[in-house]
Amino acid sequence: MEIWEVILLGVALSMDAFAVSICKGLCCKQYKIKQSLIVGGWFGFFQGLMPLLGFLLASLVAGYIVAVDHWIAFVLLSFIGGKMIYESFKDDDEGTNDSLAFKAMLPLAVGTSIDAMAAGITMALTPPTFSVFIAVGIIGIITFAFSALGVKIGNIFGEKFKKKAEIFGGVVLILLGLKILIEHLFF
Repeated sequence: MEIWEVILLGVALSMDAFAVSICKGLCCKQYKIKQSLIVGGWFGFFQGLMPLLGFLLASLVAGYIVAVDHWIAFVLLSFIGGKMIYESFKDDDEGTNDSLAFKAMLPLAVGTSIDAMAAGITMALTPPTFSVFIAVGIIGIITFAFSALGVKIGNIFGEKFKKKAEIFGGVVLILLGLKILIEHLFF
């Protein structure tokens, strides 16, 4: 994986957190930057941690699956992307209270970053051309920025961007999976 692919991956993975952040912003009666920093911190941390865990897990078994790694990467990324697109059409109230307490934020941060663990498995199968720690740092920083911004956008504009963000993220993940598959099959 090149740096631009990790950046795209970070943007795509951050869309779930961005959508939930918009919902958090919707519920804020009065916006304060502290809210953005807290939400961004939760989502950015877990979005960086989960791909690292997935990477470490997959690194243990990568030697056994090298012949089909491109298919696994394609299927995982396509599944995650398809799930994001599907969920964008559901009307759920995930993250629609304004609490920033541990018991409110932990399940949201873990729930929005499970997909990132699967992406970390993909990163182990098609490793970055630089340190995996830099890659997960990039993903975490991008998610922090999108999530912090999402709270502000949600507070200002409301539901308008939630579905579009999730669809965009899903399409990007599917395209990344397709790129990996095509590279391994034809180049």
